[in-house]
Amino acid sequence: MKLTKIKQITGTLVLKTGLHIGGGDTEMRIGGIDNQVVKDPLSGMPYIPGSSLKGKLRSLLEWKLGLVLAAKGKPFSFQQLAQNDTPEARALLKLFGGAPGGDVDTLVNAIGPTRLSFWDCQINQEWKAQTLDARHLLATEAKSENSIHRIAGVADNPRFTERVIAGTHFDFRLNLKVVDDEELMPLVLQGLKLLEADSLGGSGSRGYGKIIFQNLKLDGQAQTLPENAFV
Repeated sequence: MKLTKIKQITGTLVLKTGLHIGGGDTEMRIGGIDNQVVKDPLSGMPYIPGSSLKGKLRSLLEWKLGLVLAAKGKPFSFQQLAQNDTPEARALLKLFGGAPGGDVDTLVNAIGPTRLSFWDCQINQEWKAQTLDARHLLATEAKSENSIHRIAGVADNPRFTERVIAGTHFDFRLNLKVVDDEELMPLVLQGLKLLEADSLGGSGSRGYGKIIFQNLKLDGQAQTLPENAFV
């Protein structure tokens, strides 16, 4: 097993709708926002954690590869691979890794190290200067949500969720370690296409977190996503 190359995908992740990835409130404020987004502690600006991208991409690919039921809703692991050993399942664990344990050392050694490395996505500084700073805009908004009583027709107490505003540009980057000249990049690109078709962060079923990738480059060369992630 030999590391032969490290490929890198860079580009811009653009929000088509408001995005909420929770950051955990440090204090309770009466009449304030109930659910804040995660922010950089130094700049105070929102960002997209690499862990959120990794988790969503992995989940979508597990659904695409038919591995969700085998793992009973949990992340697909080496224990499930021992019972469902397919090339697709092996490719998934090569990309994302898995928790070892039990009598699976042979599989762990055969799969090797996790290939994908995700970076936190910071707000693009050029876009910030031209849009937020130039127009004196805030990077987030307070989205009011409530439920309607079906009989009385009145709203219950509203909750306020903080969202990163639609249109925000984030710098996107991930690395792929290539071992023994294996070819896993097509599966990565399929995952990115699935993410465009689905959503990122919370409340995706309510329209949050719709994104697109722009100006993608693979090792500095222009790269397009597949037309159909299911081909």
